[in-house]
This record gives sequence, C-alpha cells and structure tokens, in this order.
Amino acid sequence: MKQVLFFLLGVALISCDSGSNESTDDNFDRQAMLVNWADNIIVPAYKNYEGEVDALEAQAVVFTNAPTEESLATLRAKWRSAYLAWQWVAIFEIGVAETNGLQGYTNMYPANIEEIESSMLSGSYNLELPSRRDQQGFPALDYLIYGLASSDAEILAKYENNVYKTYLTDLAKRLQTLTSEVVNDWESGYRDTFVNNDGSSATGAVNKLTNDYIFYFEKHLRASKVGIPAGVFSGTPDPTDVEAYYASDFSKELFNEALACSKAFFNGQHFGSTQTGEGFKTYLDYLNSISGGTDLAQQIIDQFAAIESTSSSLTSSFSQQVESNNELMLNTYDELQKNVINFKIDMLQLMNVKVDYVDADGD
Repeated sequence: MKQVLFFLLGVALISCDSGSNESTDDNFDRQAMLVNWADNIIVPAYKNYEGEVDALEAQAVVFTNAPTEESLATLRAKWRSAYLAWQWVAIFEIGVAETNGLQGYTNMYPANIEEIESSMLSGSYNLELPSRRDQQGFPALDYLIYGLASSDAEILAKYENNVYKTYLTDLAKRLQTLTSEVVNDWESGYRDTFVNNDGSSATGAVNKLTNDYIFYFEKHLRASKVGIPAGVFSGTPDPTDVEAYYASDFSKELFNEALACSKAFFNGQHFGSTQTGEGFKTYLDYLNSISGGTDLAQQIIDQFAAIESTSSSLTSSFSQQVESNNELMLNTYDELQKNVINFKIDMLQLMNVKVDYVDADGD
C-alpha cells in the first residue's frame, strides 16, 4: 500500500514528555500557545470524535443484530459523521496517538480488500498487528457498508453470513478502543505534560506538534488525498486510491473538512468556535514584529484561500474527478504544495524548528 511508505519512512518521534524546558530565544510565550492548543482545540476535538466513534460502534451492533435498509442507512450516516470528526484530530499524532499508531490503524487507504475477505472467511485475525492496518479503520468500513455489492439488497444479503457481522463489529470496537486510549491519556495527565514541555528543543511539544502539523498537511492532505490518486508521484492517475472510494460522493467532503481543520489550527481557532487564541499565526506575527520581515502569516492565510478557491471546482467524487478531468486535481495539488513550502521552509526557519521526519518525495 502506498501510504505505508509514509509511515515506514517517518523517523521515530521521541515521546513528548522527555523534552526540556529550556527558554526560547525569541521570548514568545510558547506555553500559552500549548495551553490554547490542548484546552481549546485538541482535547475538545478528541472528545467530539470519541462521541462520534461511540455512536458508530453502537449502531454497528444495532445493524448486525437486525440488518435492514433502515439500519444500514443509519450506520452509513454514523460512519460519515465519525469520519468527518476524524479529520479534526488526525493532525495530532502525539502522546498515545503516536505510540498506539492511531493514524495508521484508523485511516490507511486504499483498504486491502483481498486480505479483508480472507480474514473474515478464516475468522482468524489480529487487528493489533501493523500488517493489518490496511484491513481496518474507516476505509475497511467503507468497503463493508458500501462496497460489498452493487445494491443495498445484495449488501444486506452478505450479512446473512455471521463472519461479516463479526468483522464489522470488531472494526468499530477497534476504533472505539484506540480512541478511548488517546482521550484517557490526555485527561489523565498528558495534558499537563504537554503544556509544561514548552522548551525549544527538538523534543519540546511545540517543535514536535509543529512537525506533526506539517507532516499531516504534506503527506496526508496534499499527497494522500490529492497527489497519489492524481498520479503525481507514479505518473499514472488511479481513482481507486482516493479516500472513501466506495462511498464515492464523500471524498471531497472529507478533503474540505481536513483543509478546514488545517486552516483553523494554523489560526489557533478554538474547536467548534470562531474564537481564536495563541497559535502559529500569532507566533509568526510576533516574530515578524521583532524582525521586520515579510508577513508570512498573511501569506499562508492567503494561500489557504487560494487552495479553497481552486478545490471548489472539484466534483464531490475524487475518483470521478481523476477519470474525467485530472487537471483540476493536479491544480489543487499545486496550490497545496505552495503552503507546504511556506510551512516547511519559511515557517520552520522563522520559528527555528528543524524537520524531524524523512522527506521521500523531494519537497
């Protein structure tokens, strides 16, 4: 699977609680930014996601107990709602989310359909194994509730076989377990560890989460959602590489949600609110004020607007977009790439933060 390369190539990140509290050279209040990130963005977003995953798991049980068109429609709605909520936490691969591999186990796509079918029929599988990442999470559920057959009646007929019911509920429970581990970690002490780790070393929370943010934007938003299906890296477009391939009208909505989250986090915007606090924007504004340099924060905000404008022309189905007019996908990729440069070169240099992951595609 193409996305596996991103995880194998990433340098193992050191746990956030090992950083020092050395003072920064620029005197910006990094702890205030960490407090805003933790209390107003990360934890509320995770709590919201946890609620959506709980609802998804509960509906998976309802559906498997009585597979009907109505219960399937409700299950699909819960899956979509949870998948959208996931976009708001996918950036934060830190703490237990890093150690339990939340990103890889939750959203590795495309799903490995042959292995999923083999696992279901054998009844023998261990979803905790790294080799099973592309057989679970939202992409695997996408296949199980949309892709098993060409009609809803045929999909429901599949669930006359208990192996499908068991695998579906196991996948939903696995999402719930992984999410609970992360939320419990934040609420049982990691929040304080995170906000107190305000030093400027490579293991400081600001440096680590800044790298996580850029890695997500570059590898998951730019590359996985757009570049890989558009054939940027392979030279050959592949509509089967899109996110939510089987729920074919959903890929753009997921992209838009991820883009909105990336923009909101840059601005320090509170989750579920228009209120903003300390974040990358205020940090860059501060650094600009003491250096007299270019207004990088505004440049990044303007580029977000350019991405939104270009991507607005994309159809709701990225797989159809790749097949009908891939040029629009490539144009969106190019606009995303401009902010990769703004983040990875200009912002990191201004903040005096080094990249802590291996770059495999020349950016």
